[in-house]
Amino acid sequence: MNRTPVYPRGVAHLLGADGVSLTIGTRTLFDDVSLGLDDGDRVGVVGPNGAGKSTLLRLLAGTALPDGGRVTRVGGSRLGMLDQRDDAAPGATVLDLVHGDDATHTWASDARIREVHTGLLADLDLDQPATTLSGGQRRRVALAALLVQDPDVLLLDEPSNHLDVEGVAWLAEHLQQRYGAARGASRGQGALVVVTHDRWFLDAVCTRMWEVRGDGSGAVDGYEGGYAAYILARAERGRQAAAAAEKRDNLLRKELAWLRRGAPARTSKPKFRLDAAAALIADEPAPRDTVQLAQVATRRLGKDVLDIEDVTVTVPDRTLLDHVTWRLGPGDRFGVVGVNGAGKTTLLSLLAGRREPDGGRVRRGKTVHVAELTQDVGELDDVGHLTAVQVVDREKRTVVVGGKELTAGQLTERLGFTRERAHTPVRDLSGGERRRLQLLRLLVSEPNVLLLDEPTNDLDTDTLAAVEDLLDGWPGTLVVVSHDRYLLERVCDRQWALLGDGTLRDLPGGVEQYLELRRGATSGRAGSGLLSASPGRSSSRGDHPRPRPSGAPDRPSQPRDDDLPADASGVGSGSRSAGGPADAPAGKRAEPSAAEVRAARKTIARVERRLDRIAEEEKTLHERIAADPTAYEAVTQLDARLQELAAEREQLELEWLDAAETTG
Repeated sequence: MNRTPVYPRGVAHLLGADGVSLTIGTRTLFDDVSLGLDDGDRVGVVGPNGAGKSTLLRLLAGTALPDGGRVTRVGGSRLGMLDQRDDAAPGATVLDLVHGDDATHTWASDARIREVHTGLLADLDLDQPATTLSGGQRRRVALAALLVQDPDVLLLDEPSNHLDVEGVAWLAEHLQQRYGAARGASRGQGALVVVTHDRWFLDAVCTRMWEVRGDGSGAVDGYEGGYAAYILARAERGRQAAAAAEKRDNLLRKELAWLRRGAPARTSKPKFRLDAAAALIADEPAPRDTVQLAQVATRRLGKDVLDIEDVTVTVPDRTLLDHVTWRLGPGDRFGVVGVNGAGKTTLLSLLAGRREPDGGRVRRGKTVHVAELTQDVGELDDVGHLTAVQVVDREKRTVVVGGKELTAGQLTERLGFTRERAHTPVRDLSGGERRRLQLLRLLVSEPNVLLLDEPTNDLDTDTLAAVEDLLDGWPGTLVVVSHDRYLLERVCDRQWALLGDGTLRDLPGGVEQYLELRRGATSGRAGSGLLSASPGRSSSRGDHPRPRPSGAPDRPSQPRDDDLPADASGVGSGSRSAGGPADAPAGKRAEPSAAEVRAARKTIARVERRLDRIAEEEKTLHERIAADPTAYEAVTQLDARLQELAAEREQLELEWLDAAETTG
């Protein structure tokens, strides 16, 4: 096939693959696959790493040719594709990449294009050279360039890679609106096909799913509904397959038992019995790749784990962390979200000890052993000549898992590597396989603190589920930086946000609260009680994250610039006057002196220590009441003490808020 044929517009069918087959080397990616894409379809594509998901998009786009079959497209339809490479010509600016040579007036008056600018490019200078952009910024520019073209058929390959949580949410909403118009509209809705490992995105956007099996069969299975519906349907198919397999096994046992009878019996029986047994044996399916990640023994954690105390980190153009205090205790499970460039990776580097703060200090417990998963799969380049098994074997020859001693080969198999891929040189592994190998190297070192920077990058959905299962039962301290809401809500107990203003904020309402907070900041609306969050000071101690009483200072309603009316915005950081009280404009709070700030910080530390003790005493009192609730006199005395502590806590919280306002 030399080109993709096109057909007249005006029909619901937009794009199709008819009997497509493709073999690369000795691997069969697709065998007689037929797929259809209709007006209004929003299809998510899932499957194991290396199964051929990106290749399927290239076949549909016409940039790759199948060995057999053909791809058809409606005549006059416009197709756009986002691949995983965000290349830019030397000297090109953001404006060049998004609009090319188009005059400003041709796109600036289009509300749809302005919406794309607001959603993806609001924080970028359009005249900024593309070479100065970060990975996340380049991804947003590439997306914007594609979306402003408004193609009828949109093919996206991992669009959420390098996007923050806010960017993923905006993209999902935009695609829903653009490719989800009501039927009967004057123009076609168009269609969308997206390859992504982001399960929240799949559920929010897609109405159908395609699963590229990647098991050598060359098949692509279709499912109705989003990711959740796909999982349910696949589970049901698995149940039915298991029932059929059990029936087949019973028949197999009967036939093999008959075959094991003596030679006279075999020769006297009809030949079709032998054929039936052979057919049953041949039909026995190969086991599906499973990722069985057992808990690796962890080193003991003491009471003190990692404490960031009054830390400041600056870069040439801004302050990433401004007098931030954050305490991690044994068993804490924190997720960190934030805008691109806010300092999430920097925060992990502080915890890992790879970077020293410009101010303040990071305290580490004596028994802490930190393992960090970075975003750079290039760190495996120095072992590119080794196989995956050899890389693990160099770290540790054997590891005890689930009471059994496993070799490096057995470990790689449990992490989803087939025997063939486990003995493949690292340089020839896919991005997802290299990511899995990175994680395995960490686990065999038996850490008790895990720092994960975008751990879901390049992993397929099945591997993600297995990794989540591991992290869900991880007994150590866990900090996860990720844009994957599904992962954060599954494995983390609390969420924190870096909003680019130098503070670290607790998010009692999770990712949804973060998105509301960002929307409020972007639109300039005043914040509400839902958006209140901590200005970066918290303490978490004990074997499990301890819930604070309502109003506790690790999540106070601290006013900020964007939460205050115009006449009070000077209170927040970034609006401080350089002068003293005499210089303060009318209606604005005077800048506190350095001595007042130091005194306020001491007050905060004292109050937090006392609140910690109150929380521990309250916990003990509740346990004593629960142990013997029928002892009326004792319960009455304990309850009276609880009320005293509640009154003291309320007073301390007010004192804390006053001091926090002084420190800014």
